[in-house]
Amino acid sequence: MTRNVDITGGCQCGAVRYRVASLGRSSVCHCRMCQRAFGAFYAPLVIVKGLQWTRGNRRLFKSSNVSQRGFCGKCGTPLSLENFDDDEVEIATGTLDNPERAPPTLQINHRYACSFTDHIGKLPEPDENTVAGNDAWNAAVISFQKS
Repeated sequence: MTRNVDITGGCQCGAVRYRVASLGRSSVCHCRMCQRAFGAFYAPLVIVKGLQWTRGNRRLFKSSNVSQRGFCGKCGTPLSLENFDDDEVEIATGTLDNPERAPPTLQINHRYACSFTDHIGKLPEPDENTVAGNDAWNAAVISFQKS
């Protein structure tokens, strides 16, 4: 486990922020509920201890009989997966201010994975002209996301 009181994160608009005392297992979940909740092929999640919501209030959606999901009511960022029976909380890894602190170590519910996810890393990278165009586009973007 990583121990550090400076582990922080929040939603993209900055309305909801949190701090955690430590990080536990980091995984990606392939279940259909996580796919829908994140609007993605899988959900990167990390178990946290000592969670404190430091700004704003997350909204909650009871996604099943065993858990609820926290999200920002202003910008919609998925923030948490909270189990009812064991008080375990998982934070969306991408909402950490430094997601490099929680590289995934496990795939959960892999049998429900989209058939193509195992091959994403093998997809070709774009040609140099496309990379240059993407770099120019990204340089012109002014992000309104908060940290």
